[in-house]
Amino acid sequence: METVREQWTDERLDDLKGEVGMLRTEMRDEFRAVRTEMREEFSAVRTEMREEFSAVRHEIGSLRSEMHAGFASLQRTMIQFGGLLVAALIGLIATQL
Repeated sequence: METVREQWTDERLDDLKGEVGMLRTEMRDEFRAVRTEMREEFSAVRTEMREEFSAVRHEIGSLRSEMHAGFASLQRTMIQFGGLLVAALIGLIATQL
């Protein structure tokens, strides 16, 4: 094991400065690579989400159309039943007079 020195020489400080500079350069390169990778991943995820949202919008649109048709059919049936009920009541009143 190396013994700990009490004094820092100019040469040791220069070596430390060089190592810190290399580490700084390595970290910058690594961060740049990570940022690039994250941008690519984010772009892919964003594209995927847009496609999924588009599919969901289409599905909701078709569901709204189906519900509209169902409610229109229900309304038509209720109007027909109401007309039939009115006709039956008129017939009942006419036979009782």
